Amino acid sequence: MKIKIAGIGSYIPEKKVSNTDFSEHVFLNEDGTAFGYPNEIVINKFKGITGIEHRRYAEDHLNSSDLAFLASQKAIENAGIDPETIDYIIFAHNFGDVKYGTTQSDMLPSLATRVKHKLQIKNPKCVAYDILFGCPGWIEGVLQANAFIKSGMAKRCLVIGSETLSRVVDAHDRDSMIYSDGAGASIIEASDDETGLLAYESATYANDEAGYLFFGKSYNPDLDPDTRYIKMYGRKIYEFALNHVPAAMKSCLDKSGLGIDDVKKILIHQANEKMDEAIIHRFYKLYNKSVPKDIMPMSIHELGNSSVATVPTLFDLLIRGEIQNQEIHKGDVMIFASVGAGMNINAFIYRY
Repeated sequence: MKIKIAGIGSYIPEKKVSNTDFSEHVFLNEDGTAFGYPNEIVINKFKGITGIEHRRYAEDHLNSSDLAFLASQKAIENAGIDPETIDYIIFAHNFGDVKYGTTQSDMLPSLATRVKHKLQIKNPKCVAYDILFGCPGWIEGVLQANAFIKSGMAKRCLVIGSETLSRVVDAHDRDSMIYSDGAGASIIEASDDETGLLAYESATYANDEAGYLFFGKSYNPDLDPDTRYIKMYGRKIYEFALNHVPAAMKSCLDKSGLGIDDVKKILIHQANEKMDEAIIHRFYKLYNKSVPKDIMPMSIHELGNSSVATVPTLFDLLIRGEIQNQEIHKGDVMIFASVGAGMNINAFIYRY
């Protein structure tokens, strides 16, 4: 038995924030000192490395669970199912609901429960729970749905990735320009044909790597040191990803019994354009191959890094033909992969 993505949907916030909107920000070094050069240079360097030109922020009245609900409605409609037939709602996020203008995370009740409530699912045997797995959370949710369905515990799952990172960033940290908001949702069920998940890989590296992403105080010493924001050691994450993600992808592909030439698309977490490109180049190098043209669709230029939402949103945009010069065909083999806080890595091979 295999499982497939029977429905997909995403919610992309309407509020569009461009790089130039950061031109008046007061960016500081970690020790609170000012940069010795203007923001124009900061922004140009940032775009050159990450590829990001724009990002989306959630509307003030919407929380992460609201974005997830809106994406879930689209996935349910796309799958053409009755929501009462969903056995599990698996909601991947990192910071819960953070209301606009506040810094406190709200996860009581769970965000999955909130989505079930908003969908008005009455069936008490539809089990709703959250998972915290960093940016690879949506992929991990799909792998959990795979286990539930193969074991007979479920026939159909709703797997969601949603985040409002714009509400947990330090405005004085230039890394804040990376993050964005959004949601992606998927209906997962058994596949009765050749499509579906063929192999997977998942891992957590925590001995030396656990603190590469963390909650820390603002770089502005005048702000409350007990208020925390998302922080990261970018260089360490970059090196970690290049050392481990290509190997995980290769292990996953080799498990599937397919070859590198069978792969038509790679959907990788939209974290940083240069990092993603380096990962793909190193992956193909493991097979002594060159990277094919248009193998890696990208959304980061316009949508930024919305963490758990990037991969399902990218898939939704791809199958709807909304990524320039990219298309997918029935039977095409794809690799889904992600890396993020934990440090966690996962991937799966999928026949569309």
